[in-house]
Amino acid sequence: MTVLFLSILTSVFFPGMIIRVKSLLSGRKGPGILQPWKNIWILLRKGSVISTTTSFISRIAPVIYLSTVLCAILLLPFPGIASFFGFDADFVFFAYLIALGKFLFILNALDTGSSFEGMGANREALYSLLAEPAFFILFGTLALLTGNTSMQGIFTNLQFDGASTYIIIIIAIYLLVQIAMIENSRMPVDDPKTHLELTMIHEVMILDHSGFDLALIQIGTTLKFAMYGILIANCTIPVDIGFGWQFLLFVGIQIGFAVLIGIMESFRARKKLAKNPQFIVTLSSIALIAFVLALLITFKMIP
Repeated sequence: MTVLFLSILTSVFFPGMIIRVKSLLSGRKGPGILQPWKNIWILLRKGSVISTTTSFISRIAPVIYLSTVLCAILLLPFPGIASFFGFDADFVFFAYLIALGKFLFILNALDTGSSFEGMGANREALYSLLAEPAFFILFGTLALLTGNTSMQGIFTNLQFDGASTYIIIIIAIYLLVQIAMIENSRMPVDDPKTHLELTMIHEVMILDHSGFDLALIQIGTTLKFAMYGILIANCTIPVDIGFGWQFLLFVGIQIGFAVLIGIMESFRARKKLAKNPQFIVTLSSIALIAFVLALLITFKMIP
């Protein structure tokens, strides 16, 4: 439950920090750090308007989307602290919990009968599909490097002992940051502030949502950032230091993660839609470099 508490704590400040950094870099005062959650609180107190042409999927999809994110967070360990429930190859279950939420979210967009939302759902499905191999290759690399298949065992036995290991960890952090940006529909594959119909992806999928349902979707998206931030923290925080130092490092990593996203979205242009698949597939190629390094370190490539 420690991880769930830290995820909620991170999610309270994370989106506001991103907006704050972007505001400062563009020379504007900007809203306060808690403004995104003030907006969510307003939505939570409103009712949802549901189209009469939709089925029960539109009613259950926001709840399942948030539930899958919460269940996935419970699978994550914290350095030195076991996950709420974990098992061998639990990272596969973790990935498909997220995929289940995304699947219901896509069905929800199609359920409205709008070709406009179907267009966004098609792009969302494609980008998630292309990002999935990079995630599995990365965790296969970490499993090979540590000799463990559970996330608890992987991160507990991840040792900082050599230049090759440091390269793998740096690649892992880079990939997790990029996957987090793709899964949360951020730059450079999507712009959360865009209003150009032909290039909208995530935003067009939630056009039919309002009130309480929209709040659930926004909470789930915010928790996703915290979830990937915990994965990054597990890759960088040693397990043999005290909890106090681990907590301070965790806070520092989350602040750095939020600042990094704010900087990237301030100076990074959105890619053309035709270039997005190429960019996402490139992540799998980078993950393969880490995999080959792990094979060399563990002498698996030597006959």
